Amino acid sequence: MSTSYRVSKLIKSDKPLFVSLMSRAFAKDPFFMHLFGDSVLDRKARRRVSAFVSFMFDKSFLLYEEVWGCFENESLLGTYIVEKPYASKLQNMKGLLLIGRLIPLLFQISGQTLSLLNSYMKVTRSVAPPLTHHYLIMIAVKPENQGKGIGKVLLKHLLNSVNMDTKSHGVALDTENKENIKLYQKFGFTLSNETQIDNVPVYCMFYKK
Repeated sequence: MSTSYRVSKLIKSDKPLFVSLMSRAFAKDPFFMHLFGDSVLDRKARRRVSAFVSFMFDKSFLLYEEVWGCFENESLLGTYIVEKPYASKLQNMKGLLLIGRLIPLLFQISGQTLSLLNSYMKVTRSVAPPLTHHYLIMIAVKPENQGKGIGKVLLKHLLNSVNMDTKSHGVALDTENKENIKLYQKFGFTLSNETQIDNVPVYCMFYKK
């Protein structure tokens, strides 16, 4: 593994790098394709994915979330968004500003898609263990850099942060790719629930400290 990898928190100017990486990495994700269409073949689907990922990045700066990236020199190779388990009153007030961020998104995606996204959030959060925990919202590696240990670097960084947080009991995540289950199990995650969102299988996992 290259010793030049570094993990650091993303800043607002990193948004174009984040959007490009996430959009490409999730192009064939089953739930993304169900929501937005095939972004590899369809230009409109590509715009919808980009708009959604852009919203997720902006949201992280308004809520109690962090975006971290794995860099080699100045190149972003992988990234993740994590929600922390507790929020201050200031963060809750900032959440009201999300309405302004939602408006551009609503011009790109349908009401039905937004409803499915809300259903996904409600279902996956409801099956998570009733413990104070982090939630891994998204994690991805640039397609041409997959298989080089970058995902492991990011997961180790996340779990180290979780283990150091005395108020957190672990971290939850969800994946629609069944082949990811074994990977996460190697890091101590267990499969806590299997469900479906509009006929798309979703596997809910939890890492307990």
